[in-house]
Amino acid sequence: VQLQASGGGSVQAGGSLRLSCAASDRLVRIGRMGWYRQGPGKERELVADTTAEGSVNYGDSVKGRFTISRDTAANTVAVQMNNLKPEDTAVYLCYAGIQLYAGHWYTKDVWGQGTQVTVSS
Repeated sequence: VQLQASGGGSVQAGGSLRLSCAASDRLVRIGRMGWYRQGPGKERELVADTTAEGSVNYGDSVKGRFTISRDTAANTVAVQMNNLKPEDTAVYLCYAGIQLYAGHWYTKDVWGQGTQVTVSS
């Protein structure tokens, strides 16, 4: 299973972008799915993710500005990013916890290729 992300780009502070991510297999079972980011010289951090049941987590720095949405049937996830700030500049990585069965259920972490978001002041 591969993840294909799209929607990155450059925007001025206060602007908006929408990132989308789709799994190559619409039938695979996915638990948690969402986005992380890694800025220049920074560690990878959670942007937002959601479980198949609809529970959502946001990173503290994006709460109130970003909104995650997911189509569980299509295995897609998107994040609407509003009021972007220069500190949101990062490579955004789509993530999915693929659930596989081999006598028991286990989770395999899959990452997309990353999409660059640049916010200028």
